[in-house]
Amino acid sequence: MAEYQAQNKAKLISDVRRRFEAEYVTDKSDKYDPRDVERLQQDDNWVESYLCWRHNVVDETLKMLDESFQWRKEMSVNDLTEASIPRWLLEIGGIYLHGYDKEGNKLFWIRVKYHIKDHKTILDKKKLIAFWLERYAKRENGKPVTVMFDLSETGINSIDMDFVRFIINCFKVYYPKYLSKMVIFDMPWIMNAAFKIVKSWLGPEAVSLLKFTSKNDVQDYVSVEYLPLHMGGTDPFKYSYPPLIDDDFQTPLCENGPIASEDEASSKEDIESDGKETLETISNEEQTALLKKVNITEPTSKAEENEKVDSKTKAFKKPLSVFKGPLLHISPAEELYFGSTESEEKKALIVLTNVTKNIVAFKVRTTAPEKYRVKPSNSSCDPGASVDIVVSPHGGLTVSAQDRFLIMAAEMEQSSGTGPAELTQFWKEVPRNKVMEHRLRCHIVESTKPTTLTLKDHAFNMSEKTSEDLYLQLNRLLESNRKLEDQVQRCIWFQQWLLSLTVLSLAFVISFFYLLYS
Repeated sequence: MAEYQAQNKAKLISDVRRRFEAEYVTDKSDKYDPRDVERLQQDDNWVESYLCWRHNVVDETLKMLDESFQWRKEMSVNDLTEASIPRWLLEIGGIYLHGYDKEGNKLFWIRVKYHIKDHKTILDKKKLIAFWLERYAKRENGKPVTVMFDLSETGINSIDMDFVRFIINCFKVYYPKYLSKMVIFDMPWIMNAAFKIVKSWLGPEAVSLLKFTSKNDVQDYVSVEYLPLHMGGTDPFKYSYPPLIDDDFQTPLCENGPIASEDEASSKEDIESDGKETLETISNEEQTALLKKVNITEPTSKAEENEKVDSKTKAFKKPLSVFKGPLLHISPAEELYFGSTESEEKKALIVLTNVTKNIVAFKVRTTAPEKYRVKPSNSSCDPGASVDIVVSPHGGLTVSAQDRFLIMAAEMEQSSGTGPAELTQFWKEVPRNKVMEHRLRCHIVESTKPTTLTLKDHAFNMSEKTSEDLYLQLNRLLESNRKLEDQVQRCIWFQQWLLSLTVLSLAFVISFFYLLYS
């Protein structure tokens, strides 16, 4: 069944390309940007996005491509840069990309209060929308966005139906499949009639993507950490320009600074230095035992290096929560915990487990590449095996709850090599729809112990406690248990007393009626 669907999809894509070239491009070469025509012949995902939006009807898809390509040339989309947009539009912060919704989709913010209807500036504002969407589409081909229409503090001067219709058309025609949902926040009653018109523009299928929210329910779609204060959130983000805001996932740091290539494998020196850092936190006896397992002076193969990393982290407290993906089980499932003590470096552990029958290649990216070292950041995992990834802050930089990590994984063929060169070539060729992605948030631990790894302060905390400390803690625990037992006992007595009172009252009522009617 899956093979038939793949063959059918390939046939539809081929038909679209052939007919578009024959019916639309021939003798009309100046109608479109040649770069778009070339991309149509090479990018399967792009063609598929138009097909899916038109329910695999080739005739409708061709009409949509024609309209979309004409618009792209008219707006010079392929040539849009920061210099194409008036500086004041970038500075005002009315339109930008920042944060993620609960499904991991990028948030596309439109702060309507900053928009004043003006026919003189409308073209520049449309170019700004196109600039952001094209910039995002080139980085995250096919990954949808959630549009955040923030209508708080909006007046009648901000109502511009032409601009709203343009935004709708962007997702209906120009960037199909890119709209996850459109969250309308705090819409004034005066705009009710206007958004009835918007619904008619969207069509019946897309109307379900409109989510009208207020401060009470916007958190159903976006977590508080990515909501500004006026939406009831805790996001401290303040828009500013320059530079252009950019919190997309990028390659993290390695041991000696930025990685020259995002697919560069961790070196033997990385493992050696990380082993030394770990050994500093262990007592002399533990160092001796550990060094017997990790002989860093001998040349080692990749499998032996993984074994060394495993031996280093056996003493660490493993994450408890697990995300069960189709290729990898990832622990922790949602959050990486980092300690808050500034005097010592904190680290976190990610455990990947291969649940397939083939080798799985993986790489780790982050929204704050200058802050973190990730080892290994690009490697592979054998069938049924596990790999421990150590994440550590770099250069004394502070961990932020806004930082994110992206784990990308793809299944390799049995005959494929797993060296640096082979992995580099593999990531260049693997289709995007074959790549599994999972995102992790950062969490800063203030006083309580996390459910995952925080090195030094937590992994070896029990070994630092004295017998007296443990004795005092045990006494406090026993005292708490005694108080709890007393409370439970009082509740039981109260319930028994209440039941007895109910029975006596019932008996009294029965006796009263018996005497009354006898």
